[in-house]
Amino acid sequence: MEAFFDFEKPIVNLEKKLQDLRELAKAEGVDFSQEINILEKKVSVLIDETFAKLTPWQKVQLSRHPNRPYSRDYIDALFPDFMELQGDRFFGDDQAMLGGTAMWTLGGGKSIPIMILGHQKGRNTKQKMERNFGMAKPEGYRKAMRLMTLANRAKMPIVTFIDTPGAYPGQDAEERGQSQAIAESIHLMFGLNVPVVSIVIGEGGSGGALAIGVANRVLMTEYSTYSVISPESCASILWSDSSLAERASERLKMNPPDLHKLGVIDGIIPEPRGGAHRDWALAFELMGKGLKKYFDPLVSDFMETLSVSSAKATKVTKKSTSTQKPSTMDLAADRRAKFRTIGQMALAHTPPSESN
Repeated sequence: MEAFFDFEKPIVNLEKKLQDLRELAKAEGVDFSQEINILEKKVSVLIDETFAKLTPWQKVQLSRHPNRPYSRDYIDALFPDFMELQGDRFFGDDQAMLGGTAMWTLGGGKSIPIMILGHQKGRNTKQKMERNFGMAKPEGYRKAMRLMTLANRAKMPIVTFIDTPGAYPGQDAEERGQSQAIAESIHLMFGLNVPVVSIVIGEGGSGGALAIGVANRVLMTEYSTYSVISPESCASILWSDSSLAERASERLKMNPPDLHKLGVIDGIIPEPRGGAHRDWALAFELMGKGLKKYFDPLVSDFMETLSVSSAKATKVTKKSTSTQKPSTMDLAADRRAKFRTIGQMALAHTPPSESN
C-alpha cells in the first residue's frame, strides 16, 4: 500500500475515486470523460490548496517521505554510465554512502568525467538495515574523502546528494572515529581545487550532511530540509520533550526559502506539484535542469581555466623553477570565503529569547 501522511489523505482519497472511475469506464465501455475531467480538476485544485499552506512540520514530513527519490534514483536517471567505487581502504565499505564516477554532458555537447557522492537510504526493511537508514559511519566518510581526493587529483568536478538524518551515533562508529572522520571530510572539502555542487534532496541532518556539503554551490530541492539538528532532538534539548518536534521545526528555519533568505544555500530546485514522490520522471527532469543552471557554469569556467593554464605551461622553459596558479578560478578560496561569511552571520545573529 502506498504510504501517505494525514494531510495528503484527502488527495489520496480523491485520486482513488478517480482511478476507480477510469477502471469502471474501461471495464464497462461507458463514456465517463466528463466526470473524469471534473474529478481531475478537483484533484489539481486540492493539491494546490494543500501544498500552498503546508506548515514547517509538514514540510519536514515530506522531506522524509518513504516514496521520495533517493540518491541512487537520481544517479541512475541522470548518469546512466555511473560506475560505483567502494571501500575506504581502511575498514570496509559503508553502503549508506554511495560514490563513483560518471560522465556529464555540458551545454555545448562536450562530455567530461565527474565524481558523484551521496547518502543512500533503503526502501524495504532489509535495504534499510543494509544502508543503515542513510546514516553513514566513519568508513562512509573516509570513502567519500578517498574519492574526493581522487577527483581533485584527476581534476574531476564533484556532485554530492545529501539525504541523511545525520551521521550514525552508535558505539561502533564512535570507536572508529566518527567525529574525526566528519571533521576531516569538511576540512578536505575546503581545500578542493575542483568545482563542487551539493544538493539536499531529502533530509540534511547535522554534521552527517555537512561532511559532504561544503561546496561552491549548495542547493536544496523544494521540499527538503537542512538543519544542524533534527526537530525531535532539538525539542528534547530545549524543552525535554521530543513530542514538541513540530514546535521546534518552526524555530529551526530549516526549509529552503528560509535558508535561501539567510544565505545558507544558493538556490532551490523545484519539485513536481505535490512533491517529488508524486512524479519521479518530472523530479529527475527538474533536477537535470537545476544541474544545468548551477553546475554547468562552474564546470565551464573550470575547464576554461584548465585550458588557459595548460597553454601557459607549454610556454614555460625547462629552466623555470616555479609555477603560478591561475587566479581566475580560485575555487578553494571561494569556498572558504563563502562559509566564513555564513559563520560570521551566524555569530552576529542574536535569536529572540524564548519562554519554556
